Amino acid sequence: MSERLLKPEPVVSVSTLFFGGYNIDCMTLDEKLRGLPTEPGVYLHKGAGGEIIYIGKAKSLRHRVRQYFQASRGMDAKTQELVSRIVDLEFIVTDSEAEALILESNLIKQHKPRYNVMLKDDKSYPHLKLTVQEPIPRIFRTRRIEKDGAAYFGPFLPASLAEKTVRLINREFQLRTCTDESFEIYRRAGRPCMEYQIRRCAGPCQKDLCTPEQYREAVTDVRLLLEGRDRELAQTLESRMLAAAEVLRFEQAAKYRDLLRTVMALGEQQKMMAASDLDLDIFGYYRDRHQLALQLFTMRDGRIIGRREFYWEDVPVEGFNPGDFLGEVLAQYYTIGNYVPLEIHVPVDWDDRRLLEEVLTAKRGQRVRILDPQRGRKRDLIDLVEKNARIGFDQRFRVIQPDWEGVLVGMKESLGLAAIPRRIESFDISNIQGSENVAGMVVCEDGELKKADYRKFIIRTVEGADDFASMREAVHRRYARLLREEKPLPDLVMIDGGKGQLSSALAALRDLGLDDLPVIGIVKPRGRHEEISHLLIAGREDQPVFLEQRSPVLRLIQRIRDETHRYAVAYHRHRRAMRDFTSELTSIPGVGEKLKQRLLRNFGSLGGVSAASIEELRPFVGQRQAERIVRHFSGDPEGTTPELDDQPETE
Repeated sequence: MSERLLKPEPVVSVSTLFFGGYNIDCMTLDEKLRGLPTEPGVYLHKGAGGEIIYIGKAKSLRHRVRQYFQASRGMDAKTQELVSRIVDLEFIVTDSEAEALILESNLIKQHKPRYNVMLKDDKSYPHLKLTVQEPIPRIFRTRRIEKDGAAYFGPFLPASLAEKTVRLINREFQLRTCTDESFEIYRRAGRPCMEYQIRRCAGPCQKDLCTPEQYREAVTDVRLLLEGRDRELAQTLESRMLAAAEVLRFEQAAKYRDLLRTVMALGEQQKMMAASDLDLDIFGYYRDRHQLALQLFTMRDGRIIGRREFYWEDVPVEGFNPGDFLGEVLAQYYTIGNYVPLEIHVPVDWDDRRLLEEVLTAKRGQRVRILDPQRGRKRDLIDLVEKNARIGFDQRFRVIQPDWEGVLVGMKESLGLAAIPRRIESFDISNIQGSENVAGMVVCEDGELKKADYRKFIIRTVEGADDFASMREAVHRRYARLLREEKPLPDLVMIDGGKGQLSSALAALRDLGLDDLPVIGIVKPRGRHEEISHLLIAGREDQPVFLEQRSPVLRLIQRIRDETHRYAVAYHRHRRAMRDFTSELTSIPGVGEKLKQRLLRNFGSLGGVSAASIEELRPFVGQRQAERIVRHFSGDPEGTTPELDDQPETE
């Protein structure tokens, strides 16, 4: 994996970024096979000259690729010849098997490997075409993407999902299904077709059945659905559902309810292909002290077609700034190279980004943008590149996996434990100023993360950003349950935090009579999140333990800590997203579920509530609550808006 996909990998140093030489990879094919991940992805077999001779996809890269080199596996003559010519291999990890399938197709069309002849055809994956350039738009399935002004969405995998989505749209949103010729025939005839009779078309061919405004509203809803703007569409559907229920149209309300569920099910978008002609470069990196792996995915005409890898072994630990580092890399990479894409996506921003944009714009002759997306599909792509960068890092710098038994024995000796910590449970707290306060717990058994035993906790007894009390609640709930269910306790408990969090966890354990359970706290250097300064051991807080930075024990502890932090933050983000999705109204003091439902029933939607005045709100919520709601939507929750202070008193 350390060789580049398209050209030999450049040698890069931190002091001088030179993109011209070659890097001779010392890893053998057997070593690469042993280090293959179990995730889905695409693998590329290479011949003696470094050329790509076969490209395939896999649900599990390790299981699939190893099958080629198992003598007991029955092979046809073509596969035997392929295996005899394999000298090297490379792989790219994806988030799903469907994404691997799309990427495989893109790479086959790009490189045309010799042994992929049976896979080459002229078909592409199905998309949906919404003819927004027409006065009366319609939607249908297509395998050709043209520059005709229409909106294209997809690809859809499996292909049957495209047809199901079209049927769903016709049934719920009632866009027309007829061709332009048929539309004109029914318009002149003065009557709609059978599709209208069975409620699969709104009848836009007849003026008295569907107004242009109603039809445009349906087209807008369909576009929101297919663009993945689920939250915006779901809020609209929720308000319609409540309005229908208010007037006792329960059948219509049930349809909106079912459509709301379908909207959520269709929300996940594919990342490996987009119906766009945009040229794009995506950067991601992974660093561990002095060593860093950087990966670049190239997207051309909306398809990921290649990847480059760069490695550094002498990155300074002190004062390392990811933004400045990436800025220096991009400046040299694009000023030396000939091609500049229209967009460059990076994981972090830096001070001179706009200056580099101006230089690249002048070189390209068109506006070039450098973006650091924080959410959505673009951020998902960066996360995928960083995932591959981390795997590349492990392949390059951690070829030999540690002996976990030896590492755990070393941990026992370093921490002065009575037994080898075969099962470790680690806790972390996540919140933003006390909102959506949660805790995450991950489990490591015999050196491997055991995701089936991970646990999430909603902090219920703590108000505000009190990490100490939150940690105490999470630890107490976890081990009270283990005692109640008579399940075995871990050999070691890890707390992500210093003396305060450690003391809180110990207090919870003392309440349960578990004073002898080994507990350690993880202390980070001030202002840094990646490194570990030292460890605090319960009962010996005044004697911190410092481990060597290259110690396998410290690497295992850092791995567990990073996974715990990731898990807690991911759960917090999920809770926050669900809170925002439910309604912004419930974030207003004094507005609960019942009051929210009452407001939505009477004002139709969140927009209607936000636009209402105090006089309009007062009959439903009272004077004070009406003032709170108006202040909230005016951006003045503290009540300093003059016009609110000047409201006359109620009689």
